[in-house]
Amino acid sequence: MKAAVYHETGAPEVLRYEDVPDPLCFPGGVVLEVEAVSIEGGDTLNRAGGEMATVPHVVGYQCAGTIREVGEGVEDRHVGQRIVASMMWGSHAELAATPAAVTWPIADGADVVAAACVPIAFGTADDCLFEFGRLQAGESVLVQAGAGGVGIAAIQLAKRAGAKVLATASSVDRLTRLAAFGLDHGIDYSADGWVDAVRAASGGRGVDLVVDSVGGRILAGSIASLAYRGRAITVGNAGREARMLDVSALSTGNQSLTGVFFGAEIATERAHAMVARHLDDVAAGRLQVVVDRTFPLAEAAAAHAYLESRQAFGRVVLLP
Repeated sequence: MKAAVYHETGAPEVLRYEDVPDPLCFPGGVVLEVEAVSIEGGDTLNRAGGEMATVPHVVGYQCAGTIREVGEGVEDRHVGQRIVASMMWGSHAELAATPAAVTWPIADGADVVAAACVPIAFGTADDCLFEFGRLQAGESVLVQAGAGGVGIAAIQLAKRAGAKVLATASSVDRLTRLAAFGLDHGIDYSADGWVDAVRAASGGRGVDLVVDSVGGRILAGSIASLAYRGRAITVGNAGREARMLDVSALSTGNQSLTGVFFGAEIATERAHAMVARHLDDVAAGRLQVVVDRTFPLAEAAAAHAYLESRQAFGRVVLLP
């Protein structure tokens, strides 16, 4: 099969389009013919300097397609069924193997590209807001990097739950586009004084919850944006900025900081059912997936570079 691979970690240019052996089906697993690959932030981080489980390495956490082979012991999946799948690595390829437990059926007539973008983005957003963030109707939430895949998902879910939704993005144009997804107040976090703008938009008290996927100095600002008893969620480090964080101020406001990694929960019954609900809502038009741009799998290097340029509004997808 063809795959986007690299022999050493580094910049997007390390990706090559090469022939590699087809993945083997294993007990409890499935092999799918990949039709759409959602490039996740973790994919670019792993390519840049993460662990290589294989050489050459096929990176990628998430894709959708049609089942080609079913492993021993799998009774709820069948050849020819369309699914979206999560995996440790291997999505950037024409074929991918994964445990059946981290796959979800795609509804008849549903868009396979949209489905490919749902589990990690919407699952992460849901866990940050509700499972760990404990967001309630009437509370306020600040979503950092609102124009990203997790950000757009979190804005929709928070608005649907009855929260006041604030979000940051790097330009006024991107913030304007977010209004269609439920944004109540946008803040340009490339400008000085954005923490003051958050506090002003929240009546001076700060927000009840922050979902921060950027990290570094932005996370420090997220904590400064909290109301009394506010909760900050840190989920990833998209800014790739190593920074020591002084958390001593949390105690004076009885505030909390929680790290979230949806990958640790994705195979649980709770999370699996939650993702299935989001897939149904996307298929029915109750939630929206925004795909900024698609690239052929052969142009994975350009796709990674585009995602890292922070120009994308929503998801970037590879098409084998």
